[in-house]
Amino acid sequence: MNQVIQNVSDAAFMVAGFRALESERPEPLFRDPLAWTLAGEHGRKILATVPKTFVGGWSVVIRTVIIDDFIKEAIEQGADTILNLGAGLDTRPYRMELPKTLRWVEVDFPHVIALKESRLADERPNCRLDRIELDLTDRALRQRLLAEVGESAEKILVLTEGVVPYLSNSEVSDLAGDLRAVEKVRFWIVDYFSPQALHYGRKLRTRFMRNAPFQFEPTNWFGAGAPRRSATSPRKPSGLAGRFRFPCT
Repeated sequence: MNQVIQNVSDAAFMVAGFRALESERPEPLFRDPLAWTLAGEHGRKILATVPKTFVGGWSVVIRTVIIDDFIKEAIEQGADTILNLGAGLDTRPYRMELPKTLRWVEVDFPHVIALKESRLADERPNCRLDRIELDLTDRALRQRLLAEVGESAEKILVLTEGVVPYLSNSEVSDLAGDLRAVEKVRFWIVDYFSPQALHYGRKLRTRFMRNAPFQFEPTNWFGAGAPRRSATSPRKPSGLAGRFRFPCT
């Protein structure tokens, strides 16, 4: 197995590839027609190295469906701004039906933003879309960004899909504190791995993703350090039944 993933940003190409493969299924749970456009040949090379025992593919599909539902619910509840921190190669502003007045802000490293600007230059998003180049680990710049976005919003949904696992416990705690300090932030969609899941895939990740290791390993995330108003989704989104052997709840 050749090592292709060299950094955290490379994981975004893998995720885009998984979404592209799901879109090619006869009855996909979602359609992401721009996934291969962004993943490109680099994404295909990464997928070719993914071990057969790696469960990342089905987990990406499941979380994509769940997050789509959460975003729709937040918009119904009045969210007028989506702040996607560590947006990677996500294409929701293009593939989801969204209000034209919705503002969607994508934040990521400069080289990721540049790639999306180039490969999606001829595509038109379904809402107001802004992209901002920023290293999210720079707390001062992150706090300034949150303040600026909050000035023009009434109700913000923050999305950190696939971001938290790569941050340290203290970095996640700081991020939670920064979000809590912004009054306009009313929703935060965050995914992370339980201690059991981390233990299950540790040996495989050490080989396959050693250049992009998971760092966030809390013992009690919802007991200390998490936002005070936290919620999980116990329901199974429609369409998942029969597709996966592992529980979705």
